Amino acid sequence: MAATVKRRRLPFSPWHLLLMPLSLTFALPLLQMVLTSFMTAADINRFPPRLIPTQLSLAGYQALFAESQILRWLANTVVVAAISIVGHLVLCSLAGYGFARLRFPGRTLGFFAMVATVMVPIQLLMIPTFLMFSRLGIANTLAAAFVPWLASAFGIFLMRQFFLSLPRELEEAARLDGCGTFGAFRRIVLPLAKPALATLAVFTLLGSWNDLVWPLIAISDERWYTLQVGLTSFQGTRRTQFELLMAGNVVATMPLLIGFVLAQRWFVASMTFTGLNR
Repeated sequence: MAATVKRRRLPFSPWHLLLMPLSLTFALPLLQMVLTSFMTAADINRFPPRLIPTQLSLAGYQALFAESQILRWLANTVVVAAISIVGHLVLCSLAGYGFARLRFPGRTLGFFAMVATVMVPIQLLMIPTFLMFSRLGIANTLAAAFVPWLASAFGIFLMRQFFLSLPRELEEAARLDGCGTFGAFRRIVLPLAKPALATLAVFTLLGSWNDLVWPLIAISDERWYTLQVGLTSFQGTRRTQFELLMAGNVVATMPLLIGFVLAQRWFVASMTFTGLNR
């Protein structure tokens, strides 16, 4: 009874006492990155390092936009991320539905063979992939950055597992109404798959936006740099331009944060709507 009375006095869950300090520890690096982007070179290179700038300076942002192609890199990254998301949503949902519902010879063996590719280290595939792209003529172009992100074994596995959780009776009822296999998939299954599609889109966005190693290998022309590759040009063997690097990191991070804040309600609404209809 006492515990019930004590809990009623708290305007929030007791778990918030643990979660709020924990969330602050994750926010501190982001806050430090933003503050450092407004520091002068003297403040950044001072020892011991300063956490708060003595004066706010826009020199890092001015040099970033004047001395680099940051806007072009940002546009390249947006194109890569957009194509990657569309490719994943279309191809992975189709393949996942095929493995979940369609019956064809070798379906189980093909699915496990595809999932087994997840265990292959990506480092082993970089040189063969680069040679293949060179022969196709897409190396050192923007296509080299987004083609590997058009589909993935993880995305197919995620969509297949979600489609298996849906009752078959919904599709059978659609077929009785005259829908074919693709019609049932497009009109019945896809609207119910909004949570899985939203999850896949988020993972694809984060992966393609932050990808560094593969574009660094496949692209050498500065015109086709993505943000992550372009930011490496501020890091040298003997000197790192921290004011430009931190300003560039802010430019690279803010679109993701703004997009998440704007799209958060739609993600939650899609999950609630689908849960009610199931």
